[in-house]
Amino acid sequence: MSAPPSADVARILIVDDLPENLLALQALLSEDRVRVHTAQSGQEALSLLLEHEFALALLDVQMPGMSGFELAELIRGSSRTRHLPIVFVSAADRDQGYTFRGYENGAVDFLYKPLDAHAVRSKVRVFTELHAQSRELQRQLVELEAARAEQQRLVDALQQTQAELQRALKMRDEFMSMVSHELRTPLGVMSLEAIMRQQRLDRGDVAWFTPERLQAMVDKDTRQVRSMTRLIEDLLDIARLQHGRLSIRPQPTNLGDLAQRVVADFESQFQQGDRPVLLTLKAQPDIVGEWDDSRVAQVLVNLLSNALRYGEGKPVEVEAGLAEDGLARLAVRDQGMGIPAADQDRIFQQFERLPTAGRSPGMGLGLYISQQFVKAHGGRITVCSQPGQGACFEVLLPLTPR
Repeated sequence: MSAPPSADVARILIVDDLPENLLALQALLSEDRVRVHTAQSGQEALSLLLEHEFALALLDVQMPGMSGFELAELIRGSSRTRHLPIVFVSAADRDQGYTFRGYENGAVDFLYKPLDAHAVRSKVRVFTELHAQSRELQRQLVELEAARAEQQRLVDALQQTQAELQRALKMRDEFMSMVSHELRTPLGVMSLEAIMRQQRLDRGDVAWFTPERLQAMVDKDTRQVRSMTRLIEDLLDIARLQHGRLSIRPQPTNLGDLAQRVVADFESQFQQGDRPVLLTLKAQPDIVGEWDDSRVAQVLVNLLSNALRYGEGKPVEVEAGLAEDGLARLAVRDQGMGIPAADQDRIFQQFERLPTAGRSPGMGLGLYISQQFVKAHGGRITVCSQPGQGACFEVLLPLTPR
């Protein structure tokens, strides 16, 4: 009886046109871890060769239809079987020309009838062991290649981690530099103002502090405090986002009223300087949704700050209403420098600013924070812009939480 097929079984193909020869060889070679397949013709043998991987083929030379030599030529002509060891079995005399033809057709050995059982088993065992060693070597090569691929993956991951670490260190250094600059600017202005006022008081020049000058001082101090407060709030929001502790407290909110309140608060900032900036609001009435009004208001504040910063002093429009898909819509449109298409995704990342924004204050946090606030409400924020044609930032919010 032949052994059951398994991954460790060596398969042997015996081809002979006489059934009694097949039975004799099968009985002789069947043992554990060996599976014997038999064929009575070359065509039947070729079918088996397409189905299985064999360790050895024993071919009878003299068969009707297709001889063993002809079958060997076909075996050697296929890329699938060209390396299969072939042993010819022959009842002919040991003629050198006959033997040479066998080796020429790919034989590794000859067996002559009557067969010596011990010799047959010994030779077959050699080839089955070689086949087992070959398969083990292939398995080890596969494992080695898998180990090499895993090692390469780990190296790539390490290099990526290294690059991310270097980028994080660079961002940290840039972040600390920006924080220092952003805090130093308002503090410097307030420090100089305080020194100047103290000098006036030391000289007893109280009359210099007219109501108009006092009001201007209060307005300037308020702007500097607001700037520092906004910076600190941004840093706190970043920390909350990174630790997953951002809180959203939805409540019924009128979008038009919220936009009107924020625009009114910003009116004074748009009127500062030699060239006041025109700020207009178009709001549909009675757009009410379940939102955290302070977070949505901060989104609008960030968009208006950017419009004032990059709008080049040209009019800014704010719209509040409903979009065609039933979502609430906030839009801020400026007529400034515009944003290249390649930068429109990048500006929503942390600490990212436009290459042309170096002359403007800011840390590159406003749009990132705004996007996170909008996402927390189940909405989305997009920008439509072309260089030199301004930019329109659009916020879409569901009326109820998702």
